[in-house]
Amino acid sequence: MKIKGNRVILRAKKPSDAENDYNWQTDPELSALDAVKPYSLPFREFYREYVDILRTPHPNRVTFAVDTHEGKHIGNCVYYNIDDVKHETEIGVMIGNRDYWNKGYGADIISTLIDHIFKQLMFKRVYLKTLEMNLRAQKCFKKCGMVPYGSMESDGYKFLLMEMSYAKWQETRSSDK
Repeated sequence: MKIKGNRVILRAKKPSDAENDYNWQTDPELSALDAVKPYSLPFREFYREYVDILRTPHPNRVTFAVDTHEGKHIGNCVYYNIDDVKHETEIGVMIGNRDYWNKGYGADIISTLIDHIFKQLMFKRVYLKTLEMNLRAQKCFKKCGMVPYGSMESDGYKFLLMEMSYAKWQETRSSDK
């Protein structure tokens, strides 16, 4: 499956993405932005787990690699915690290649993912959490139409909670035309 945005393509992950993902998951700065510790296992073990996950995906999680239109793998995005009763899901994004930071790629990734979720899955709500100190991410999410609805603390981190309803998405997309 490929989902085309204005600047990016969301596609199924493949084994050849493992090296980039390993480099990004072992990067202290990127890990800090994701509120996790950097991955510390050797690449060989990471790769073995990576391929196993690709073979047997989690039923409550859909992960995409993010490529530029030129085919460069720059990050990943995901929707997870899928609730088929409430028709909602949590989303996440990570641009691992710093050359693509602050250039509009994040907003295109988020908008493309949200469009897919609302158009194809017919969900009623999309939500996320972001570190309170990550103002760059918050600006991106707000640009895409996400609105704050609360905060939380977990494992010593403070998070801002943001959401978008289907109705807000329809309103946002109709005003784009």
